[in-house]
Amino acid sequence: MPNQVSMGAMMTCTFGAAPSSLVVLPVNKVLCEGPPAANIMDHMPMVNIMPFGMCSSMANPMVIAATAAALGVPTPMPCIPMTMAPWVPGAPTVLIANMPALDNVSKCLCNWGGAIAFTTAGTVKTMIP
Repeated sequence: MPNQVSMGAMMTCTFGAAPSSLVVLPVNKVLCEGPPAANIMDHMPMVNIMPFGMCSSMANPMVIAATAAALGVPTPMPCIPMTMAPWVPGAPTVLIANMPALDNVSKCLCNWGGAIAFTTAGTVKTMIP
């Protein structure tokens, strides 16, 4: 069974150069093994999902511009996540603030083509169906 995700969970992006940690604000008033528990709506860029170092996606306009300026040599640029859609699929059997809880097998897609996934859930004992 997957684990409940909470603040501090580590994530990676397929086009990012470094891992990042999930930020969960305590607005839902649900704690899980200490830190706030996440639901699928914790996907806001620069609020919940912080940058992943450098972005190498050729769909990112900043990377396209830098690559063009370098005469076609692929040039990564600083990551600015563009996660407009919620995490999928979540755990619909467990609700946090009337939204499905976030489990460590859920993914979030960036508008620049990256898939964000969890490497650690932030919890070790709390499993959700």
